[in-house]
Amino acid sequence: MMTTHKEKSPKEKTKRAVVYLNGLYMGFHDNAEELVREIISKRRSGELTPNLNVSYQAGSGEIHLNTSGGRIRRPYIIVKNGKPLLTKEHIDKLKANELSWNDLIAKGIIEYLDAEEEGTLAHVATTEEELTSEHTHLEIDNSSITGVIVSTFPYPDHNSSPRLTMASSMMKQSLGLYSVNFNYRQDSRAHVQFYPQVPLVQTSSYKALNFDKRPAGQNFVVAVMSYYGYNMSDAVVLNKNSIDRALGRSVFYKTYETEERRYPGGQKDKLMVPTPNIVGYREEELYKNLDEDGIIMPEVSIKPRDVLIGKVSPPRFMEEVATFGITEEKRRENSITAKGGDYGTVDSVMLSESLAGNKLVKVKLRSLKIPEVGDKFASRHGQKGVVGYLCPQEDLPFTKDGIVPDLIINPHAIPSRTTAGHILEMLGGKVASMSGRTVNGTMFSGEKEDDLRAELKKYGFNEAGEEELYDGITGEKLKAKIFIGVIYYQRLHHLVSNKMHVRSRGPVQLLTHQPTEGKAREGGLRFGEMERDCLIGYGASQLIKERLLEESDKMIALVCANCGSLGVHDYVKRRDYCPVCKGTRMEKIEMSYAFKLLLDEIKSLGIFPRLKIGEKGK
Repeated sequence: MMTTHKEKSPKEKTKRAVVYLNGLYMGFHDNAEELVREIISKRRSGELTPNLNVSYQAGSGEIHLNTSGGRIRRPYIIVKNGKPLLTKEHIDKLKANELSWNDLIAKGIIEYLDAEEEGTLAHVATTEEELTSEHTHLEIDNSSITGVIVSTFPYPDHNSSPRLTMASSMMKQSLGLYSVNFNYRQDSRAHVQFYPQVPLVQTSSYKALNFDKRPAGQNFVVAVMSYYGYNMSDAVVLNKNSIDRALGRSVFYKTYETEERRYPGGQKDKLMVPTPNIVGYREEELYKNLDEDGIIMPEVSIKPRDVLIGKVSPPRFMEEVATFGITEEKRRENSITAKGGDYGTVDSVMLSESLAGNKLVKVKLRSLKIPEVGDKFASRHGQKGVVGYLCPQEDLPFTKDGIVPDLIINPHAIPSRTTAGHILEMLGGKVASMSGRTVNGTMFSGEKEDDLRAELKKYGFNEAGEEELYDGITGEKLKAKIFIGVIYYQRLHHLVSNKMHVRSRGPVQLLTHQPTEGKAREGGLRFGEMERDCLIGYGASQLIKERLLEESDKMIALVCANCGSLGVHDYVKRRDYCPVCKGTRMEKIEMSYAFKLLLDEIKSLGIFPRLKIGEKGK
């Protein structure tokens, strides 16, 4: 029963509370605790929506009811008198599919709590053994405190949280088998790994989510040591022979598409091999791979700028008057070409029809991506690294059994990032390699370090995972024992071959006359203010001039020696003159086009800038 605010005695004030629904004031209630109890019991009985959460703050005398979307809520088992409402009978019925998750919620056995209700009303036990009469809820599984992705990582409870955040975002970038029917799909960009493997150290969530059906990584033999400075900081050294045996190898698919568009006026595009009389005809060499219909054949090797689909379009203007006053339609070249840096083979060509009923063509390119210096690899613990060196197997260290690591990671990468889970997974992977089973690395309930150590000892290894290694170059035994194990590594889609970008000369922007920006537009690499500061620090004045002027937007401007304004050249009368004072005494001055643009912008504000001309050094 809601009431409006009236003055009450101090004793009554303690029981009263102001009620808010989704932050909106609703009124007062005389008995706060009774109201909260009633709302919770009606929610559990199904009279109120299970999406409702209530929190009572006795200190401030406020009851907050929440039904808004976007709240983070988690399921808990309800506990009464120290005993969970979920019994073995319910679990058996769940296994037999006689009960569903929603039935448990409807029967008031499980309920969802948000952060507010959990913080004010709930007393949660993590295990059944620690339940007391004070507890109100029981955790279903301790690993449910994390998200879906982190629950698939082994031993995440041994890592710092920022590393788990990094690992989560990197798992989304890993290359694997994203779809079994990738051959029939026309994705705009896709990566498929050659030999994806299931990790040797798994979690219960990994299996429950069927991630083992779509693996995205491989189990590497990893040694934790430095190797002649090639794996400084986050760099890693890869075994070249392992790569030759297809370790981390993947294929990259890219799809180009076009359609015969219809234009107003009944005109339309035409797919064909363009003829030399067409405006914008390219070099004949670029059309050599096209079939009669203007579409490239499958399994043809292509390089950048090669034409994949020949297409001619109607002119941008309806008609042009030719000689003798005859109007003729000049068609223009509008072919689809491979972009810069795209080397590969035509994998497949698909002919179809668009929604508008036009002819649609999709050409899928395939290129082999073999790991090389600059490619990115990462474990499932946020330990990312770039390949610093591909080392021949004969130069890598080896164990007494002849085991050579596939990857060498720097020891400094582990302690400073507190990723003990990385070490534990290496230990677990080593045990799995010897025992032939998958090791359970589930958070809070996985196989313990002591058990893994004991099992390693049973197989004749050092229980700490360390082994004596021999230098592959000298053959001498290394003085220190090296920690070596097996761990799941992912190849990420940041491939150096897709990022590589150079330019000597190319297109410039219309407004500033400076080189365009970005790889797709054949742009230049930005030489920014901080780079300029470095050159100033070195005193490399000629290099600054080259970078910021000659290689950028150098121009020769006419400046009036009389009034200091910019002059113009009259091409008809072949003379230079000043449009302001009509003077003809002009000087040719070298300047950046961006500076000339600035002068024009200042003029547009109604300010007249003058350039004073004088000799250098005066």
